[in-house]
Amino acid sequence: MGTLNLVKLSVGTESVETLASWQAMRADQSADGRARHLTRMWPRREGELLDGGSIYWVIKGLIQARQRILALEEVRQEDGIRRCAIVLHPTLVPVALLPKRAFQGWRYLEANKAPADLDPARAGDDDLPPELSAALAEIGVL
Repeated sequence: MGTLNLVKLSVGTESVETLASWQAMRADQSADGRARHLTRMWPRREGELLDGGSIYWVIKGLIQARQRILALEEVRQEDGIRRCAIVLHPTLVPVALLPKRAFQGWRYLEANKAPADLDPARAGDDDLPPELSAALAEIGVL
């Protein structure tokens, strides 16, 4: 069994920073202070995800960051429907930009197809407008 990842749209998010802020606010409201993403579907390949997998976030049409998946927890809300809470490491790791078209839900992402983490030395680079980043990533410059 190898490592497997998820890829998920971060709807309404403008940047990695706004995703981090939203998650921090939600984590502060949770009983244990950990960030979670709630989804209707339970991943069938749970063991591979929990073997070092991450969730890769699509923001503005680009995979821009990832977070380690720490656990999957069952959640039942008022409607009684079973949902999956993906428990996430608090650190968002910037990755090499990779264009990704819109889709619903989440998708599996094999480790060999996942974008590489950005070199920490690039952390201070100026942000480009999303349209320019997407165009440069599409032609393989970023």
